[in-house]
Amino acid sequence: MWWDGSYDWSVEMEGYRLCRKDRQGRRGGAVTLCVNDQLECVGLCLGMGEELTESLWVRIKGRAGTGDILVGVCYRPPDQEERADETLCRQIGAASRSQAPVLMGDFNHPDICWRDNTAGHKQSRRFLECVDDKFLLQVMEEPTRRGAMLDLVLTNKGGLVGNVKLRGSLGCSDHEMVEFKILRAARKAHSKLATLDFRRADFGLFRDLLGRVPWDTALEGRGAQENWLIFKDHLLQTQERCIPAKRESGKNARRPTGMNKELLEKLKYKKEAYRGWKQGQVAWEKYREIVQAARDQVRKAKALIDRIKSDQGSQGQQEKLLYVHR
Repeated sequence: MWWDGSYDWSVEMEGYRLCRKDRQGRRGGAVTLCVNDQLECVGLCLGMGEELTESLWVRIKGRAGTGDILVGVCYRPPDQEERADETLCRQIGAASRSQAPVLMGDFNHPDICWRDNTAGHKQSRRFLECVDDKFLLQVMEEPTRRGAMLDLVLTNKGGLVGNVKLRGSLGCSDHEMVEFKILRAARKAHSKLATLDFRRADFGLFRDLLGRVPWDTALEGRGAQENWLIFKDHLLQTQERCIPAKRESGKNARRPTGMNKELLEKLKYKKEAYRGWKQGQVAWEKYREIVQAARDQVRKAKALIDRIKSDQGSQGQQEKLLYVHR
């Protein structure tokens, strides 16, 4: 182990708590995070095999009226093995299920074009697929080292990360420092949407109650608008008595807009095909065909939601939809 507690004095800052994960097996390298002492935080383990990756995960508790934020710091060596890449992708997948994740670090994928959502090398394509499948938003737009965009900031919520700036190099580093702000994360709202439970409806009573209304007398001599209001009032009163309401909850209530059944099936099929390809049960050409079909479906959903967000933009709405790489 290259780093231990005796070196903490050299990087500690007054008023901040130092979190770190040391590199195992060779000298040099580690990832660290300094958290303000006024914030409550706890380190997280996001699954098995964490010793394979240089990643650090911390949950920062939100203040009154705001939700928690999951912060991840990663370094991916350029020569990292596929096994470690798969572990990192699983960690990113686990982090993406948090309400407000912010993942930052040097991922060493210079061949990824975030504007076109393309990559040249196999491991870069796998990382891009991971980010795509988890609907994460990559917010960096400028290169951070010799014209390459190696350092990334990922989140799943538009507006959570803002004011991204490059601040020059620190000391002898050949990377640009990246400065950004994590904006307030709204506390997760529980669904209060009530729907009618037609499976428990008493349609016999429904017909009987509406049949008792003396419609000829009730509607006689009135205009169309007034008749409609009278009919609507009787209908809603009968509905309240005969059809119970239920509150939406579970996966369907939390599912982002645009995540329909067809898209979920495509993503599931792609995951199964990837597992089959790794085990030699699915040909590479077949796997690529399935991947392309799933990506086309995702892009269609994102294009539709982009149009919805554009229409809502003037109203400043922040509904969670699907998020697009910029």
